[in-house]
Amino acid sequence: MKRVFLAVLMMLGAGMARAESVTVFAAASLKGALDEVVAGWGGEARVSYAGSSALARQIAAGAPADVFISANPEWVDWLEAEGVALERVDLLGNALVLVAGADDMRVGLDQLKGQDRVAMALVEAVPAGIYGKAALESLALWEAVAPRVVQADNVRAALALVALGEAPLGIVYATDALAEPGVRVVAEFPPESHPPITYPVAALSAAGEPLMAYLKSPEAAEIFARHGFGLPE
Repeated sequence: MKRVFLAVLMMLGAGMARAESVTVFAAASLKGALDEVVAGWGGEARVSYAGSSALARQIAAGAPADVFISANPEWVDWLEAEGVALERVDLLGNALVLVAGADDMRVGLDQLKGQDRVAMALVEAVPAGIYGKAALESLALWEAVAPRVVQADNVRAALALVALGEAPLGIVYATDALAEPGVRVVAEFPPESHPPITYPVAALSAAGEPLMAYLKSPEAAEIFARHGFGLPE
């Protein structure tokens, strides 16, 4: 009888451990890759995807996140300045590309000199938009392109505008283009035309530390690489 009682307690304890879930706030551009990584982790996690700026503001306002993965170090810097205690490390790198519809055969950044609308994430708040604007300014294209920019809440929303044919061109991450069969890469922006694209990961609580450790593992790195992510510069 005693053994049965102990076995029941062990089963209940294991069930409680499995029931504990980690809440992850992650940049929209990580969807797909991060879903696969989390599925292979072995623990339970709830992932909320959005623009890094919106997620950072939610965390600062008290949203109960355990892990934050931003597409821009500045939003993690901002959280630290707001007094949010965290442990951080640079996790991934990415590239910036110009995309068009899958059947559009145009090539080159010169396509931006035409009259087509260009989908971008919010250029003053969302990392992909900030990087895109910086690249266009560096290439002396921003003034010509700015009146034709269609801004979206996050980079995946900008990608969808191109895939659905609502904008002929879009500026997104290379990983986004790889994940969406409805677009093709027209050109890649020179890396020196914008700040390095770095994804820092931050553990916001002790509950988030095991997942953060797994995100840095060789197993996770292999999945991220398969989805087109590189190492941070």
